Amino acid sequence: MKNIVVLISGSGSNLQALINAEAKGQLGGRIALVVSNKKAAYGLVRAAEANIPTLVRTLKEYKDDGKTREDYDRDLAAHIEATQAPDLIVLAGWMHILSPAFIDQFRDKIINLHPALPGELDGAHAIDRAYEEFKAGIRTRTGIMVHHVIPEVDKGDPILTMEIPCVAGDTLETLEERIHTAEHQILPKAVRLVLQHGDNIL
Repeated sequence: MKNIVVLISGSGSNLQALINAEAKGQLGGRIALVVSNKKAAYGLVRAAEANIPTLVRTLKEYKDDGKTREDYDRDLAAHIEATQAPDLIVLAGWMHILSPAFIDQFRDKIINLHPALPGELDGAHAIDRAYEEFKAGIRTRTGIMVHHVIPEVDKGDPILTMEIPCVAGDTLETLEERIHTAEHQILPKAVRLVLQHGDNIL
């Protein structure tokens, strides 16, 4: 059974989609560890309810000790490798830009879910920015992608993508709901694809 480590920062709804897929035998591996950089992340509760081990490690603790972001990334990578030897690391709402100190430890083994299409709306607040462009009349659709992680934010090769229409009368909340529903569908499929086919997906 292939080992999956999931990194989260918040409510963990995409983590829940992965947990559900694993329970149905549709993930292609097992979630061996859930890591959060926020102590209050509800995703930790979801993991505990599914009997998945968790780890909380905050950047603030490192900064308070006079250490750097790279120290945090390097130590987290070393811990994950030593305890889990993961086949895949999934960033599912992980709100911390990983440095090469982490990425280089798991080259080609990290994927990220991003609520925009390749080459569009890289970085934070992609849904908000898409909605503002829709209201301004310069966007009729947005989308989501799961992509390989490289040091350049949201620039790694896409694994799966899905267009999401912007609909007349949309509020930010209705657009977010449509995007999140699609995310819950596409992320487990991408995980299974990568675990089954590796670099031979495209």
